[in-house]
Amino acid sequence: MKRLLSFFSGVLTGALVGAMVALLFTPESGENLRSKIQEQALTLRDEVKKAAAERRAELEEQLRGLRAPLE
Repeated sequence: MKRLLSFFSGVLTGALVGAMVALLFTPESGENLRSKIQEQALTLRDEVKKAAAERRAELEEQLRGLRAPLE
């Protein structure tokens, strides 16, 4: 489990760094660049929140399953 989490952490970090490098080397005005960075940051935030909520629901379901035999 730890290796899988580490792998996905590396993938996410690599994707973020790659996206930022691509944005910084794209010839655009500062205003356009800032708006794109802000838009991508908001999109990333929403995706992380959604993934966290889904994972939380999965873990809560597993916890209910583990607690059921005790009741």
